[in-house]
Amino acid sequence: MITQAITDAELLKKLEGVEQDGMTVFVAANGLFRGALYNGTKMVNQMRAQHNLGILETLVLGQAELCAALMIQTMKGREHLTFRYDTDGPAAGFSVEADSSGYVRGYIFQDKIPIEHEITNWDLTDFFGGGIVSITRDIEGAKAPQTGTTEIKFRNIAKDLAWHFAKSEQINTAFNTGIQFDKQGRVIGAGGLFMQALPAAGGAKGKEDKKDETAARQDAIIQNAERAFGACPSLGQWFSEGQKREPLIKGLFREFDPKIVLERQVAFDCPCSAAAFADSIKHIGKAELEDILANDPDPIEVSCKNCGSVYKISKEMLRK
Repeated sequence: MITQAITDAELLKKLEGVEQDGMTVFVAANGLFRGALYNGTKMVNQMRAQHNLGILETLVLGQAELCAALMIQTMKGREHLTFRYDTDGPAAGFSVEADSSGYVRGYIFQDKIPIEHEITNWDLTDFFGGGIVSITRDIEGAKAPQTGTTEIKFRNIAKDLAWHFAKSEQINTAFNTGIQFDKQGRVIGAGGLFMQALPAAGGAKGKEDKKDETAARQDAIIQNAERAFGACPSLGQWFSEGQKREPLIKGLFREFDPKIVLERQVAFDCPCSAAAFADSIKHIGKAELEDILANDPDPIEVSCKNCGSVYKISKEMLRK
């Protein structure tokens, strides 16, 4: 990826005063549920710089990228995931990817979302319509990628993703994302919260004669945890004010004795390169390659849709 520099001096000054990007992974209620809290303020700003996005487009793709980052915690081993949102609304949708190595990337289908009336709030419902949510998992060692699809129900990225997990993967999961803009439209805070119920075998351990009681207790705990999740403040505002991840986890889920199990980095990044594009062009077929070498300008300009990087590929590279 060709990294685009963030040059706004006021924004850079603001970013110095907020907690550094990072994801805190935790378990709670003796393993009945797990969660992750992600500060992705820099990630969203880098995404915006790479694609040169406006405010509305940043809000849509930023929420999608935050959700993609949180889904890294659902991966087992080496895995790559693609999250698509295809809608007949004005926003059209997006395709974002997350990799277990710790990067996210992706693009919005509409570089400029058409606006038919004045925007009075940041509710994206009007920009989404009917359509499909799909998640494709490419797991190392699997014979083929696995794809699950569900219909868009809420016209809300986080809620529709949670609905997908409930229906397609039969796992109770919740997502919450927030992006805070200042009066000039700068992203000064961005974050996401993830919570997922775990199988009973991984939860509270009781004696054989207490199985029924334990199951009922587990259901009650999960319901209380969902209420705690719903009490989460605006994550964009939280991080914009310089607040940190761990105090929020300990505060929201204090009655469930949350335990931090991992701190990790997730960034907006892309493994694309000039050499990789050149190799792809060389494999398109002999006739097509000869036509490019004979008739296209030198160098050939190609762009990566996932990160906005533009590469100039010399014909000499294609002849090697």
